[in-house]
Amino acid sequence: MAETAADTRWYAIQTYSGHENKVQRLVERQIEDEPGEGDLREIREVLVPTQEVTEIRNGKRVTVTKRLYPGYVLVEIVLNQRTQYVINNIQGVIKFVGHGREPQPLREEEINEILGVEVKAETEDREEILFHLDQVVEVTQGPFTEFSGTVQEVYADKGKVKVEISLFGRPTSVELDYTDLKGY
Repeated sequence: MAETAADTRWYAIQTYSGHENKVQRLVERQIEDEPGEGDLREIREVLVPTQEVTEIRNGKRVTVTKRLYPGYVLVEIVLNQRTQYVINNIQGVIKFVGHGREPQPLREEEINEILGVEVKAETEDREEILFHLDQVVEVTQGPFTEFSGTVQEVYADKGKVKVEISLFGRPTSVELDYTDLKGY
C-alpha cells in the first residue's frame, strides 16, 4: 500500500550534541537513495532549526547562526518499521523523541511555530534580544562597565534593556544597549 502525503509527520530525533549538521547530511543522503519520487518517498525532509543572532565579539557585532534546539534534528517521514530502523541506524542518532519505545510526532502547532521561526529569521532583520526579566547581567561597556544588575524590562524594538544596578548603595535603573551586557 502506497502512503500519501497525509501519512507523513514531523518527528524530533535526539542526536549527539554538535552532530546535528552531520546527522542532517546523512539523512539527506538517505533521502537521495530513497526509492520513488516526491510524495512516494517515505523519508521526505530533514531540518536543523536555526536562527540568526547578533553577538558581540572583541567589541564588534557579529551575526552567528545558533541552533534553536541543540542536540535535536527534525525529520518529516512516513513512520513505519523500515523508516524507523533507517533513521535509528544513522551515525550520531541517539533515538526518536517519544514516550516509551513509540516515537511521538510533533503537533502541527509545534512544527508550524518552528518553521515560522525559521522563515521569520530569514526575512526579518530585527535582532533578537536574549535577555529576560530578573536575569542577572554584567555591564561590559560604557560608564557602568563591570557593574552587575538585574534586568527589569526589555525594549526589543529599541534594542535596549532596563537594568537595575546598585549605585552608591542605592538601586538605580539605567537603560543600556543590549550589546553592552553579558548575561549569566
